[in-house]
Amino acid sequence: LIPLFLIIGSGGVGAALYLMRLAVFNPDVCWDKKNNPEPWNKLSPSDQYKFYSVNVDYSRLKKDRPDF
Repeated sequence: LIPLFLIIGSGGVGAALYLMRLAVFNPDVCWDKKNNPEPWNKLSPSDQYKFYSVNVDYSRLKKDRPDF
């Protein structure tokens, strides 16, 4: 029974850490609406905000959208 509790506990801790990462580092989440109401507009094309992306080199991406 102890290995079952360890595996379930580590899965729960991993899920909680991933949710915390999404809440803190995701540009779609806005915690401070007074100073930075739209944080997604401050991202450059070379910023990687996805946890995992296959075959994408973010340092080579060019800007293809206007500034607002």
